[in-house]
Amino acid sequence: MDVLQLLDEIRILASNGLEYAGNEYDRERYARLMALAEEYYGQALDLPPSEVRERFRSELGHITPKVGSDAAIFDDSGRVLLMQRSDSGTWCLPCGWMEPGENPPETASREAKEETGLVVRPTTLVGLFPRQAGENAGPHGVISILYLCEVEGGTLTCSPEGVDLRYWEIDEVPKWHAHHELLARAAAEVRKNDGAPLRRERKGGPRPGRGNAPHGTV
Repeated sequence: MDVLQLLDEIRILASNGLEYAGNEYDRERYARLMALAEEYYGQALDLPPSEVRERFRSELGHITPKVGSDAAIFDDSGRVLLMQRSDSGTWCLPCGWMEPGENPPETASREAKEETGLVVRPTTLVGLFPRQAGENAGPHGVISILYLCEVEGGTLTCSPEGVDLRYWEIDEVPKWHAHHELLARAAAEVRKNDGAPLRRERKGGPRPGRGNAPHGTV
């Protein structure tokens, strides 16, 4: 098991234990678990334990995986739009965390606009993709909600979060970010099955894709 995956599980157990513990002795045990998670997270991520503690304590209530939305944007030849990240040099789909009050399609549209300059409309829900914490995946567990998106306007423009934007053949991407190769391939399969151009979404929201995308438990 990756050490970050282990620490993420310990952190969640400790935080939820502190939230629901019914006596002082259990609270002391969970507090000790949290202190250990803070210490070793700090070592793994090269952060002072006090900063790790502040980040952890900003999360209130029952701790669950983080939720984000991803936008799969293809050109007419079937290449997928990717951003090269400034923090790691890896290539990813436009993506980001959901903001309070947003629904998942709104997040996908907003992140696409912020990271690529394009105005897009989610048309097809590809699936829900769980990702465990890990050295190559980040310090927290994640549920990614992936949409096929249709470009409606805008100009391709790189954001400060990236150093390059490019349409890629999936098999030619040099280094993928986290689980984004899985996401891109799932989106390409759904796009292939549904045909191009994508059909308009049904009333009530994007329609589920028919690809063999893995579904998370939420």
